[in-house]
Amino acid sequence: QVQLVESGGGLVQAGGSLRLSCEASGFAFKYSTMNWYRQVPDKEREVIASISIGSARTTYVDAVKGRFTISRDDNRNTLYLQMNNLKQEDTAVYYCNNNLHTAWGQGTQVTVSH
Repeated sequence: QVQLVESGGGLVQAGGSLRLSCEASGFAFKYSTMNWYRQVPDKEREVIASISIGSARTTYVDAVKGRFTISRDDNRNTLYLQMNNLKQEDTAVYYCNNNLHTAWGQGTQVTVSH
């Protein structure tokens, strides 16, 4: 079955950096577009970054463009999100998934303090 395990979150000061990882299994990771999402309480989960098959194309929402970088290692079935110059408004639970959303992981909490 599909399993997604996010890690790498934590507490960081504004301006700091974190690198999130997502270990995926149970589906053809190499042949899947992969996405990072985030969710804050009382709001819907939103996609913030996507990476196509073979890393040919990456897309970002405006709020993270220029600060976050999505990447993938198809040999390790792992998705990454490098987050630089973090802001308080980046505080959220971060999730990864493909476009099918068959299952969700537990997410990883990112908290940015001022």
